Amino acid sequence: MKRGSRWWRTGLLALAPFALAGCGQNVLVLHPAGPVAREIDRLIILSVILLLVVIVPVFALTSYIVWRYRDKPDNRAPYAPQWTDSRTLEWIWWGIPVVIVGVLGAYTAKTTFALTRPPESNSNVVTVDVVSLDWKWLFLYPDERVATVNYCVIPTGVPVQFVLTSDAPINSFWVPQLAGQEYTMPGMALRLWVQADHPGNYYGHGANFTGKGFADMSFTVEARSESAFRLWAQGLEQHAPALTDAGYQLLKKPGVTGRLSYGDFPKGLFDQVVWQDGGQYMSSMWGTPTMGSVDGQSGSNLASLGGGDGR
Repeated sequence: MKRGSRWWRTGLLALAPFALAGCGQNVLVLHPAGPVAREIDRLIILSVILLLVVIVPVFALTSYIVWRYRDKPDNRAPYAPQWTDSRTLEWIWWGIPVVIVGVLGAYTAKTTFALTRPPESNSNVVTVDVVSLDWKWLFLYPDERVATVNYCVIPTGVPVQFVLTSDAPINSFWVPQLAGQEYTMPGMALRLWVQADHPGNYYGHGANFTGKGFADMSFTVEARSESAFRLWAQGLEQHAPALTDAGYQLLKKPGVTGRLSYGDFPKGLFDQVVWQDGGQYMSSMWGTPTMGSVDGQSGSNLASLGGGDGR
């Protein structure tokens, strides 16, 4: 009975990799749909390869040592009780990790800095201001003058610049198939750019725990053709209600809501959110903005800081 149970467990372990193979489509980060996500995917693959350079030899040597020096009467393995160290082994187990960390660190730094700005493109960069709330996401389109809640529409093949802040606890904006995580912090505006290669709906979520409604802080990034994106924005502008200051105050209160659409929003809303929590900017990340202020007029303090909302 025990022998049969042992074989049963061994069979399950052997089949586990094949059973888990079907979960691959659910690991969204491994299915990139844009240039930023592809660079991150390459970094993940490189990390796995470098880790295997360590893990596989360690497992192999461990198995060999256990077998070679097993407690057996006729084992002829050399016995050296006075052995203390080996210069060769010291170089191996310190040198290899140092090389791996150096290679991985250099490639990570190169990739990180390369992804701080959108690539050169014949199309105009689409800017979307993002505000994380409890427990919902507000997307503001400063050029199109429309806004949405819990969903975001972007054109395919066009660089999209997300400018991120929070009017609630710190959160983390993450669309696994399009880009890595970027924090949303009160009093700061951080930038993240993405680009979708093909039309589709891409899952997004807050990656920081922020209370009881955290599980509902998901959103969808809908990638459409550039012409369909323009038609969508025009449709909202013409038919959707406007987001007022009073409406925003209600929206920011803790609570869960569904998808909402607005055909307009108060000027300078995004800047107001940032400034009311301190307005700290990382000026080195920004170019010179043409506009940006608390009241929606140019020549503000945001511009002098090199900040603003990128428009």
